[in-house]
Amino acid sequence: MSTSPPGAQEGYRWCRALARSHYENFPVASRLLPARLRDPVAAIYAFARTADDIADEGDTGAGERLQQLDDMARKLDAISTGHVPDIPLYQALADSIGRHRLPFEPFHDLLDAFRQDVNQQRYADFGELMNYCRRSANPVGRLLLHLNGQATERNLALSDAVCSALQLINFLQDIDADYRAHGRIYIPQDEMQRFDVTEDDIAQRRNSFQFRLLIRHQVDRAEKLLRAGSPLGMRLGGRFGLELRAIILGGARVLEKLRRQDDMFSRPQLTGSDRRRILLGALKQGFVRLSPARRLP
Repeated sequence: MSTSPPGAQEGYRWCRALARSHYENFPVASRLLPARLRDPVAAIYAFARTADDIADEGDTGAGERLQQLDDMARKLDAISTGHVPDIPLYQALADSIGRHRLPFEPFHDLLDAFRQDVNQQRYADFGELMNYCRRSANPVGRLLLHLNGQATERNLALSDAVCSALQLINFLQDIDADYRAHGRIYIPQDEMQRFDVTEDDIAQRRNSFQFRLLIRHQVDRAEKLLRAGSPLGMRLGGRFGLELRAIILGGARVLEKLRRQDDMFSRPQLTGSDRRRILLGALKQGFVRLSPARRLP
């Protein structure tokens, strides 16, 4: 593959720096990925992070934030017609889209989800929340499969399950932060009522028995969804499959910490020991994948 043009190289440097500057329990563009995919993954992450930051700008009015997101959509449209904006993010993004023939729809789905973040802070039921996940999380997994040339119908469906589960896990990690910083609650309203939990309980950080039951219900459901998508990690080979297995195991580890902790408002952190266990587990699963099938007695 030929070298990226200078503008794209500068853009990728900018995207990598942005990715490194944000702590994530689920790292992006890590060393586990094939080297050829790290730059385009960083560009996809930088696009999503930029849009997310716009949606979360609390000091900026909703109308202005929506205009900025619309401007990002116009820049995407410009790329699609060969008129690449002279901005590092879009130079890198255009290079990634062109080299890997990435579809534009997932990028627009992401922008649609971030527009929703500006306008909507509550979700009536789980179906409504999953519709948000379909546009806020699933597009990233779909783009990664396209990057790796493995965007089959089965793989896309498994990826959707994994990405939606990881999004739900993020919500559970950030209940307090989302409410205090943005006034958002990503727990279905009908389930809060069923478990006798009020918004004031969240505002006052009441770690009641009912609230813990509610969160453990959310944890169980996210775990079920993560398990449903986990075969994707065994279907994909090489470093890409290793990265995905590590991400899935990382999500499972966060769920385990959420289930065990008493304070549901505290954000679980993955330690160095956790990360070593996750990597070892991902490697072991890879060896199982490569092993010849054993005959049943």
